[in-house]
Amino acid sequence: MNTQLTLDNVYKASYVLKNVARTTDLLYAPKIKPGVELYLKAENLQVTGSFKVRGAYYKMSRLSAEEKARGVVACSAGNHAQGVALAAQKNGIKAVICLPDGAPISKVEATKSYGAEICLVEGVYDDAYRKAQQLRDEMGYTFIHPFDDPDVIAGQGTIALELAEQIPDADAVIVPIGGGGLIAGVAYTIKNLNPKVKVYGVQAAGAPSMVNSIHDARIETLEKVKTIADGIAVKQPGTLTYELCSQYVDEIATVTDDEISAAILALMEQHKLVTEGAGAVAVAAAMFDKFDLKDKKVVCLLSGGNIDVTILSRVIARGLLISGRSCQLNIELMDKPGQLLKVSDIIAKHGGNVTAVFHEHTNEGSDINGCYLRVTLETRNFEHIHTIKQALTDAGLKIL
Repeated sequence: MNTQLTLDNVYKASYVLKNVARTTDLLYAPKIKPGVELYLKAENLQVTGSFKVRGAYYKMSRLSAEEKARGVVACSAGNHAQGVALAAQKNGIKAVICLPDGAPISKVEATKSYGAEICLVEGVYDDAYRKAQQLRDEMGYTFIHPFDDPDVIAGQGTIALELAEQIPDADAVIVPIGGGGLIAGVAYTIKNLNPKVKVYGVQAAGAPSMVNSIHDARIETLEKVKTIADGIAVKQPGTLTYELCSQYVDEIATVTDDEISAAILALMEQHKLVTEGAGAVAVAAAMFDKFDLKDKKVVCLLSGGNIDVTILSRVIARGLLISGRSCQLNIELMDKPGQLLKVSDIIAKHGGNVTAVFHEHTNEGSDINGCYLRVTLETRNFEHIHTIKQALTDAGLKIL
């Protein structure tokens, strides 16, 4: 295996990918973080819905005729699978993809639609990985690693070549990190073209494998990962990606699932862009001040848009709460006529919209004439919630 990553390789990858991957748009996003000149690199609109096709296709283009004839194997619960499947189809190579049996149906079907053979494996990603290794040894397939491979990394680095043309005077780029293939390629390429650009990495708080490894200066494996950003839920960074991150990445931060949800919502509402959890972490980091970006020209890389529609509705509900767009109030009332009218009157006067009301009589330990009102509201922001609460309190109502 070629263990050398060179700038020459990234340029070669860019040439090979000309007719396969699209040069994705760079979109100006003025509302996401006031005080920052923010741009979005829309890899969520890439073919297959994520950047992964770049690395997979370049890696396969480098295989010998004999290797191509034997076929390839990969394991992935998501975007890498689709990238490998499409790349194999375009190169006329047989592809077998090992997926954990719990993978979202939408992703399994998408992978099938690109012509790959699916091998469902009982268990989790690690079990699928073992099965893929076993098939490689038994059948002579070439294993296409999702991130820890210099050709795959060079393919992902082509994003940085596009950025160098689209926004030559950027101050910083924020990139999601799972196994580290994307940020390794982007950071290596950008720093070689312009060392002044800051490269920031973002992981989900529930899967901080690279953060921990860099902090302790050795590769570490997490016992478990738990995050809505399934695309970056990786227990252990790659050997090569770890080295490249140590060398070329300026800073790494983590974001919570709540922050990710708020970012997904902001991207949908303000920019009509659908991203998956992993695709929104860079924007979450910008929104919630994880790096010093004031007055800087910053690119957030949206790595993918393959979100399961069933998760999307939950994320929206969560995002509304986190950004102060919906809230629940518990109010203690005296049980006498006109109380409910009083509450709804105050809320209406201050522009809140009631979406649900739950009214119940006393429970133990409270006033015998007391009752409780639980109201769910649509609001504008946290300031708006505060104004409504204050008005209710000023009217002599007790908020619990």
